[in-house]
Amino acid sequence: MTAKVLLTGKTHNTNGRNGAARSSDGFLDIKLPQPHPAAENLFGAAWSACYMGAIELAASQKKIKLPAELSVDAEIDLNLADGAYFLAARLNVSLPGLDREVAQELIHAAHGICPYSKATRGNIAVETNLV
Repeated sequence: MTAKVLLTGKTHNTNGRNGAARSSDGFLDIKLPQPHPAAENLFGAAWSACYMGAIELAASQKKIKLPAELSVDAEIDLNLADGAYFLAARLNVSLPGLDREVAQELIHAAHGICPYSKATRGNIAVETNLV
């Protein structure tokens, strides 16, 4: 099977007091005077945006109308144990007005669709929560 590249995100990061991250398309231009917690925040923003798209895709496949107020809050923890750094994450999903069982079904399906969820599966502890 040959994969078709749908999009390539390109960023350039610089270090130091005037550190920054900029995307080649100009949509991202952010100051990063220190690498942490910026890295965790950026990862959380990217993952939650992707996860929201996965929820939308899952809903369209199941012919479920989503509430306009769909939101995903990502919490990315940087941890240290025995001298090694590692991440843990929580994706807190709000689907107001949607039946709880249906919402849980969409959250589960999205976790199987989202490329960020696939990339982290088995590598970091991840909780998905309906809030």
